[in-house]
Amino acid sequence: MLTHIRPVAAVTGALVLAASLTACGGSSAASDEKVVTVYSADGLKGEAGDGWYDKVFKDFEKRTGIKVKYVEGGSGEMVQRALREKSNTQADVLVTLPPFIQQAGSKGLLQAYAPQGSDRVDGADKAADGTWTSIVNNYFGFVHNKKELPEAPTSWEELLDARYKDRLQYSTPGVAGDGTAVLIKAMHDFGGQAPAMEYLKKLQANNVGPSSSTSKLAPKVDKGELLVANGDVQMNFAQSKSMPNLGIWFPAKGNGKPTTFALPYAAGLVDKAPHAENGRKLLDFLLSEGAQREVSAVGGGFPAREDVKPTDANAVALAGLMEGVEVFEPDWADIDENLTAYVDAWKSATGS
Repeated sequence: MLTHIRPVAAVTGALVLAASLTACGGSSAASDEKVVTVYSADGLKGEAGDGWYDKVFKDFEKRTGIKVKYVEGGSGEMVQRALREKSNTQADVLVTLPPFIQQAGSKGLLQAYAPQGSDRVDGADKAADGTWTSIVNNYFGFVHNKKELPEAPTSWEELLDARYKDRLQYSTPGVAGDGTAVLIKAMHDFGGQAPAMEYLKKLQANNVGPSSSTSKLAPKVDKGELLVANGDVQMNFAQSKSMPNLGIWFPAKGNGKPTTFALPYAAGLVDKAPHAENGRKLLDFLLSEGAQREVSAVGGGFPAREDVKPTDANAVALAGLMEGVEVFEPDWADIDENLTAYVDAWKSATGS
């Protein structure tokens, strides 16, 4: 049975510009535009236009007349882009994973706004200062090719086997949210930074190499180019609908229990957002009961609102997937403070 520890809230990907952006520095004319610009970690938009974002953005536009302009990339990548644009803000809403949502807050990229429905989100899943709130809960995981590797590996140690040489890949820590999650989980499972880096140094012999996008790894696993890659439950579960060879699993250390931790998508209103009122309306809509009920049915994720308890087929399957997996809670304050040092240690250990 899943021991649920409620997450401290916020994936990954090569930069995708779904619509051309206009420089609307914050003038009254800009604020009157019927548009809202979202910078987001990937995973919630479907490859075939069938993801949760696709559905809720379409519904939002139909209800409000406000067009959503969407920019997608790695969690760290989105924060860095928003930071570069701080003197000429382009984004209205930022959606990213921890520890990058905390990083966005500490760098002054977000302004306080409590969306309607956020009172139904657990206190641990939103910022104490009101700068961000989880909109979709999620968990870190790995995928394997079910055709070529019918039985998923059970431990980190198995991945050191020669059969995985050049058939294993994980996204880049410090750039991708799920790549950073590899570090976080390894440090937890191996009992600290030093033993985790010692392991990842060994694993590098099998690793294909860096990838800024976690979402691009799943298709490689599905095709059999890779046997194993990192990911997250929501994104990979959604991808598995069109990628039948994807299987989700959670590594353990040795013969221990498989572990994971919460990697929610968290959203905040960008400081000096050019269309702040439209951003508030979108955040309200994303946390509305209707949108939250579709998180599992459409998006393959877990609702952020505690009062929304879906019973659709996806929700049942997701609950089954998490059975027997131990969920731990990282020290996000420590990770936010020391992320650069941890990433530097990983670069040194792996020669990346």
